[in-house]
Amino acid sequence: MASGIRAEVTIDDPPNCVVTAVAGETDGNVHSVSKSTNPVACDRVTEEFVLEAETAPDEVDVEADLSTIFSYGSSAVYRFDRELGRGCPCESVERFDCPVTEVRARGSSLHLTFHAPDMEGLQSIIGELIEQYPTLDVKRLLQSEQEHSAGNLVFVDRSTLTDRQREVLETAHRMGYFDHPKRSNAGEVAAELDITGATFAEHLAAAQSKLLDAILDGESTGVE
Repeated sequence: MASGIRAEVTIDDPPNCVVTAVAGETDGNVHSVSKSTNPVACDRVTEEFVLEAETAPDEVDVEADLSTIFSYGSSAVYRFDRELGRGCPCESVERFDCPVTEVRARGSSLHLTFHAPDMEGLQSIIGELIEQYPTLDVKRLLQSEQEHSAGNLVFVDRSTLTDRQREVLETAHRMGYFDHPKRSNAGEVAAELDITGATFAEHLAAAQSKLLDAILDGESTGVE
């Protein structure tokens, strides 16, 4: 019985990330990122990736000794060696025993996909990432319920929310507005956001409506 959660997140311009440094400097796209631990030097990791860009990485300044391994014409495979434990975003996720299943970059924006075992595990990972990378944005969450049936897969796309609606939801959640018993009331959350109670209620209702539409529609139609 699976109760895990698939998470897709982005981090803009993360430090200590060669992948986004290369993609950003070349204004290109990186995908098919893979890595292996050196069996002789266990403190070293070898990584490679496919880069689609007009500019070659050897023409830009990145903190890595890149080697060209294979060419696909308009794209090429590059490889580099680095020290294990340097504190990159992938390692932040992997510290929770969650492999990163997909890594890609578009410009200086890093996209990661991983599977958390449950909601508590997801919150721990997201909390760690936010602390390390304030530009983190959770793009999509897909939860698998107790049975592997399409009707039990619920797809939530946060991009349907406006920036203000997301801020209202995040602030209300952080202040315990949704807790039972509540740790804050509507007036306190509105004051924290520097808006009126009526405006808070309007944004909250709109955001909740969008999320409930996604969840209930997903349950009735069998979201992919």
